[in-house]
Amino acid sequence: MAGKKVLVVMPAFNAALTLERTFQDIPRDIVDEVLLVDDASHDETLEVAHNLGIRCFLHERNLGYGRNQKTCYTEALKLGADIVVMLHPDYQYSPKIIPALAGLVASGEYDAAIGSRILGGKARAGGMPFYKYVSNRLLTAFQNLFLGAKLSEYHTGFRAFSRRVLETLPLWENSDDFVFDNQMLAQTIYFGFRVGEVSCPTRYFPEASSINFPRSVKYGLGVLVTSLKFFLQKRGWGQFRIFSPAGRGLLETAYYSEQRLSSL
Repeated sequence: MAGKKVLVVMPAFNAALTLERTFQDIPRDIVDEVLLVDDASHDETLEVAHNLGIRCFLHERNLGYGRNQKTCYTEALKLGADIVVMLHPDYQYSPKIIPALAGLVASGEYDAAIGSRILGGKARAGGMPFYKYVSNRLLTAFQNLFLGAKLSEYHTGFRAFSRRVLETLPLWENSDDFVFDNQMLAQTIYFGFRVGEVSCPTRYFPEASSINFPRSVKYGLGVLVTSLKFFLQKRGWGQFRIFSPAGRGLLETAYYSEQRLSSL
């Protein structure tokens, strides 16, 4: 991406078994730097990352998936990234799609891009559980209606964002749990940024991370709440901090320092 620094961030928790495979598939001719944020893993994630030469950042205690991403994006901006690609280190999403995602953003035609498991119709063939597929389709239909968008899905964990998007969204107002992903995408749409999509094959296997059924239900309820807040605020019937331009930005150091992070 001529003239643009592309940085891959990996929010990690117990990813020792899959990290090397994920990292080896990252196209280094496109990606300038890789940053891994470890959320106090119990396995050898950090040791594997260090052996691979990956820049690492450590949460001294487990703070949650959403908080991990807040750290990822904050540190990426500090490192001067122009385009940030978020990739799970569990090898579920193909890193080989990174050039397509980053390319959509680098083109200037889109401000963000997502790797969709639904485009191409291969989600079930890739092993997506039936209940996850059905809930994905239902929640996506609901969100397209309430957000006024036409995305193929809102629940992928493979995304790319421009620096401007990350500097604009009030991400600190979002959850520290899994619904962070959905809130961030809803914010991207709310603030008028353009979102492109790329078909992305996925793999479901024992070592790949996946939330259990109770947490999936909690996530689904969070998606519904986020959509309703979006709908109400767009019509002037409510005010919510996650859609407020005055919300905390990523580089607000006073709030950020409360994490007590250790750089490695």
